[in-house]
Amino acid sequence: MNKAELIDRLAQKTGLSGKDARTAVDGLFDIEPGSGLIPEELAGGGKVTISGFGTFEARTRQARQGRNPRTGEILSIPSSRAPVFKAGKPLKDRLRPA
Repeated sequence: MNKAELIDRLAQKTGLSGKDARTAVDGLFDIEPGSGLIPEELAGGGKVTISGFGTFEARTRQARQGRNPRTGEILSIPSSRAPVFKAGKPLKDRLRPA
């Protein structure tokens, strides 16, 4: 499912207009500064927990040594922050085979 399909399904499920559904999805997920609630919270060092669904957070990756696969040269990879999603138990249970 892509973003447009998510918007269409949200509009069908909730009875919202397509424009209102787009506004809701953009309000949660847009990456543009100051527009998406989830990216904004993660960039500020917080986390977003949606009960029964899961938790979004940003984790710091330690600096480490890497290797260029083409030349074999050892590289220094700086520390970085990366977004992480951890599924909640109800979501995990729904995806497990019966």
